Amino acid sequence: MPRSRREFLTDGSLGLMSVAIAASSGCSTKPPGTPPAFGTSPPVGPAVSPQTFSEAEKLMQVEMTPKDIAQAAGNWQQSLAAVYERRVGPRKLLLEESIAPATVWNPTLPGTASGPVKDAFILRTAHAPALPANEDDIAFAPVSWLAEWIKSRQLTSERLTNIYLQRLETFDPKLHCVITLTRDHALQQARAADKEIAAGKYRGPLHGVPWGAKDLLDTAGIPTTYGAEPYRNRVPEKNATVTARLNDAGAVLVAKLSLGSLALNDIWFGGQTKNPWLLEEGSSGSSAGPGAAVAAGLVGFAIGSETQGSIVSPSMRCGVTGLRPTYGRVPRTGAMTLSWSCDKLGAMARSVEDTILVLHAISGPDPADVASVPSKLAFDSSADVTRLRVGYIPAWMKTAPATDVDRTALDTVKKLGMKPVEVSLPDWPYDSLNIILFAEAAAAFEELTLSHKIDELKMQVPDAWPNTFRQSRFLSAVDFVQADRLRRKVAMEMERIFSEVDLLLVPSLRDEFLVITNFTGHPSLTLRAGFVEVSEARSDWAPNPKNPLPKFAPPRRVPYGVTLVGRLFEEGTLAEAGIALEEAFGVATERPAGF
Repeated sequence: MPRSRREFLTDGSLGLMSVAIAASSGCSTKPPGTPPAFGTSPPVGPAVSPQTFSEAEKLMQVEMTPKDIAQAAGNWQQSLAAVYERRVGPRKLLLEESIAPATVWNPTLPGTASGPVKDAFILRTAHAPALPANEDDIAFAPVSWLAEWIKSRQLTSERLTNIYLQRLETFDPKLHCVITLTRDHALQQARAADKEIAAGKYRGPLHGVPWGAKDLLDTAGIPTTYGAEPYRNRVPEKNATVTARLNDAGAVLVAKLSLGSLALNDIWFGGQTKNPWLLEEGSSGSSAGPGAAVAAGLVGFAIGSETQGSIVSPSMRCGVTGLRPTYGRVPRTGAMTLSWSCDKLGAMARSVEDTILVLHAISGPDPADVASVPSKLAFDSSADVTRLRVGYIPAWMKTAPATDVDRTALDTVKKLGMKPVEVSLPDWPYDSLNIILFAEAAAAFEELTLSHKIDELKMQVPDAWPNTFRQSRFLSAVDFVQADRLRRKVAMEMERIFSEVDLLLVPSLRDEFLVITNFTGHPSLTLRAGFVEVSEARSDWAPNPKNPLPKFAPPRRVPYGVTLVGRLFEEGTLAEAGIALEEAFGVATERPAGF
């Protein structure tokens, strides 16, 4: 009976161990002082034929001569098969989730400086209206207003928390945005906040404000499921660093919110999270629950995450404001890893000022996240924005996915006195960078994939993670390194552009923007700029003829957002420009019907 590949590798690895033991006993036939050489190990694993390499050429998209193929196949067992021992050999080693790669991406290029040199955080004061009588109006208020009402004790945290808990229970059957409602925990936190505030121990603008966490952020004693079937019963013992910082700020956790399984799109084990503005479509993802819950007035604010579009896209779809911070500003300790070198945690809220309030509370390094770094945050809510140079790429503004809303936003930049500046990017194969994302994601979920527990996920279509993780086992390590070099080259181009401008205005769902800036680590701010009409529901998934999307006649009116991209660690400048644009657009306060 033929032996399995695992048996071949195991037997071969044991053979290697025997040779090593013999050598240490003085049994080696090599002259003393002979260095080790590649390709001289005992054979390991199954035999590899020239035909194997000929077929593999199709996967790798390389061409070798028959002579080259014969040589490669001839000594594969001696030269390269043993490198798989970590995964399949007798000394198989499980790498803990907390172990990050030794290589760390630093978005700040050598020899350059980034971000402000000192902290300066200046908020508007006493700008909230009187407390509304209608609880729906309270629920949709921005965090800055909620903070003033709570601080002045016009509104208790307990009352506000009960308003949001009731709304979460009422509207979740429509939206499917809640994975775990944290009622008892929330009321305990709210009552504690009220006691502290009454005693004069006010912690700041998030004190007593209810929030929701994307369910990849660990919460001690509360399930954190990643939206994925294999993790439904996962209950962490410790809080994520961001959770702990929001606890310290006095914020009240009311719900763990949905995400597409393992942070992809908007379908999780409980179904598809819906867009409050258009219930026939998903809310986009992967920060699906945060986008829907904020838009529907079910939480004061939420924490989302982005690897490549997961804050930007649901913010755009649901008409909320999403601030994706600079890579390294906010620690990811205790958050699910998809990509060590791309993952970022950020705020989703109903106003620009709210997102910067949250960023202020969660910023700062954590030794447990090797990529987190010290940084300053300079922000003045009443800053003069006429000093700002706003870059834009003309071709992007003229072609899809840009709309008249994007072009009107550029006109608004001019009307506000900011200076539009044409910039350009080279026509490079930016999607080649995704080999880094795919390889890191497949590594993060290696055991889940190889054990076939990944097969439990609801979505098993070709563009879902199970297929991508399996395909990624066959990516080229050489191409990975070359993509890493391209990443630095792209970062150098972005450094050139930001020597000419202070920020960029881009169409939110332009593919190049999402790829480039998530790999270079630049911050972005997505905010509602207007409305468009759609005649068909939108989806994050590849078209499926068996399940056509709903069509609408007449078309439906839905919110539309634009995105600002900032220099590294200059989220304050993004927020200053964003506040000015938000006020000029005048569309931030409209609510979805029925909520």
